[in-house]
Amino acid sequence: MPTFFERRQLVTPGDLIAEGEYIAGENAYDEDNKIYASRIGLIEYEDKKVNVVALRAFYIPRVGDKVIGTVVEVGFNGWTVNINAPYQAMLRASNVLSRPFKPQQDDLSQVLDVGDLVVAKIVAYDRAHDPQLTVGEPELGKITRGQIARITPTKIPRVIGRKGSMISTIQQETGCHIILGLNGVVLITGKNLEDEHLAMMAIRKIDEESHTSGLTDRVTQMLKEEKTKREEIKK
Repeated sequence: MPTFFERRQLVTPGDLIAEGEYIAGENAYDEDNKIYASRIGLIEYEDKKVNVVALRAFYIPRVGDKVIGTVVEVGFNGWTVNINAPYQAMLRASNVLSRPFKPQQDDLSQVLDVGDLVVAKIVAYDRAHDPQLTVGEPELGKITRGQIARITPTKIPRVIGRKGSMISTIQQETGCHIILGLNGVVLITGKNLEDEHLAMMAIRKIDEESHTSGLTDRVTQMLKEEKTKREEIKK
């Protein structure tokens, strides 16, 4: 039952990682009792499970997804938004303004300008057209406060945790409100910077250790220890 790469070694798609009684995990596949890498990344072994931790993963848009994007261009009738995908997204002015849109009179940069961040939802997307966004629902719109964390999009489910256990723990321990963009961008809003930075530490820990087991317990322990340190410093 040999393995052909050491832990944390770099592999590329199609590389033979192991053969025999191994199980294909994240970013790996099984073919004739042989485990191959399906994308470029670093090798991790978890007992008999073989994972490839992706070095970088772009977000693939899907209708209904909540995303957090950056305005990169103000157009004639809307905005172009970078959503960390291979394709730019479009947000129409008619979807943002609460009154009829008049191109000759309305200066869209006064509403959203280049560099502004927005929480949005994908309402349309196919191979022939760029993703279309909306901000016409609760919690959507321009971001005016909070901290932004960026992680590998495929690790967002790990931040959520089983039945929402991980994200609930972070919010409970830090008192922060957290919006998870499925494109790997996270908005953290707390009562103060200390709380936001604590939540940020937890998010980054998950991003770095998403391939390991027992992560929820370690994140919970880290949050409690950091809170204790803060309380001792204040005394």
